[in-house]
Amino acid sequence: MNLERLYTVLNNKEKVDVYYNERPVWIQEVNDNIAKVSFIDNFEEKDVYIEDLYEDSLYNK
Repeated sequence: MNLERLYTVLNNKEKVDVYYNERPVWIQEVNDNIAKVSFIDNFEEKDVYIEDLYEDSLYNK
Protein backbone atom coordinates (compact mmCIF):
# COMPACT_ATOMS: atom_id res chain seq x y z
CA MET A 1 0.00 0.00 0.00
CA ASN A 2 1.27 3.49 -0.65
CA LEU A 3 0.88 6.53 1.60
CA GLU A 4 -1.74 8.20 -0.61
CA ARG A 5 -3.95 5.09 -0.62
CA LEU A 6 -3.49 4.69 3.14
CA TYR A 7 -4.85 8.18 3.78
CA THR A 8 -7.74 7.48 1.39
CA VAL A 9 -8.59 4.38 3.42
CA LEU A 10 -8.33 6.28 6.71
CA ASN A 11 -10.63 9.05 5.47
CA ASN A 12 -13.13 6.66 3.87
CA LYS A 13 -16.47 6.30 5.64
CA GLU A 14 -16.91 2.80 4.28
CA LYS A 15 -15.18 -0.19 5.81
CA VAL A 16 -11.99 -1.19 3.98
CA ASP A 17 -10.30 -4.44 4.97
CA VAL A 18 -6.55 -3.93 5.43
CA TYR A 19 -4.13 -6.78 6.10
CA TYR A 20 -0.59 -7.38 7.27
CA ASN A 21 0.86 -10.89 6.83
CA GLU A 22 -2.60 -12.29 6.03
CA ARG A 23 -4.03 -10.92 9.30
CA PRO A 24 -6.64 -8.14 9.41
CA VAL A 25 -5.45 -4.93 11.06
CA TRP A 26 -6.81 -1.63 12.27
CA ILE A 27 -4.59 1.37 11.45
CA GLN A 28 -4.11 3.51 14.54
CA GLU A 29 -1.67 6.15 13.34
CA VAL A 30 0.80 6.95 10.59
CA ASN A 31 4.26 8.46 10.95
CA ASP A 32 6.18 8.89 7.68
CA ASN A 33 6.37 5.38 6.16
CA ILE A 34 5.47 3.54 9.38
CA ALA A 35 1.94 2.68 10.50
CA LYS A 36 1.00 1.62 14.00
CA VAL A 37 -1.54 -1.16 13.61
CA SER A 38 -3.48 -3.40 15.95
CA PHE A 39 -4.46 -6.87 14.88
CA ILE A 40 -8.20 -7.41 14.89
CA ASP A 41 -7.93 -11.07 15.89
CA ASN A 42 -6.06 -10.46 19.18
CA PHE A 43 -5.47 -6.68 19.63
CA GLU A 44 -1.68 -7.04 19.48
CA GLU A 45 -0.02 -3.79 18.36
CA LYS A 46 2.89 -3.45 15.97
CA ASP A 47 4.72 -0.80 13.93
CA VAL A 48 4.90 -1.87 10.28
CA TYR A 49 6.04 -0.39 6.99
CA ILE A 50 3.15 1.05 5.00
CA GLU A 51 4.22 -0.86 1.88
CA ASP A 52 3.68 -4.13 3.78
CA LEU A 53 -0.04 -3.39 4.24
CA TYR A 54 -2.53 -4.47 1.60
CA GLU A 55 -6.22 -4.67 0.85
CA ASP A 56 -7.77 -8.10 0.45
CA SER A 57 -9.48 -7.23 -2.83
CA LEU A 58 -6.19 -6.07 -4.36
CA TYR A 59 -4.23 -9.03 -3.02
CA ASN A 60 -6.52 -11.62 -4.62
CA LYS A 61 -6.45 -10.14 -8.14
